[in-house]
Amino acid sequence: MTATTSRKLPGNSRTGRDEVPRVTGGRGWQAGDKREGTAWRPAADISERSDAYRVTGEIPGITAGEVEITVADGLLTIRGERHAAREAAGEKIHRSERGYGVFRRSLALPSSHVDADKTEASVRDAVLEILVPKAADAQDTRIRVRASQVTAVPAPRLIPEEW
Repeated sequence: MTATTSRKLPGNSRTGRDEVPRVTGGRGWQAGDKREGTAWRPAADISERSDAYRVTGEIPGITAGEVEITVADGLLTIRGERHAAREAAGEKIHRSERGYGVFRRSLALPSSHVDADKTEASVRDAVLEILVPKAADAQDTRIRVRASQVTAVPAPRLIPEEW
């Protein structure tokens, strides 16, 4: 059970929005403020199949052509941009809470032993799915150490200084 208390909010008592900048150190957003490039990053999951790692991420409002995916040294990086909502003719935006702007997610795969050239990606219902195939199992290689056939090294000769 949670006990609640009521208190009078300073300023605009309907929303308490005057309190937000004080509590957040001036970083609060109020209606009418411009929020250019609000940071966001898509949520992502990594799972493993017998043949590949499967990475899924939520990218609503982004088309397949607006996403760039790279795989290098076991690090999968997803880059893209989601644009801000724009007012249509005869329509005024009163609230915009969805984040937008350029994003970059770098996710370490469970193993760097992957076949990056065969990676596939698709988007369906705003969910990005990336399949990163595992490379053939690395073979442990036994390295044979050979003994060299060098004969005994002769002792250094002392050379008189007057020579």
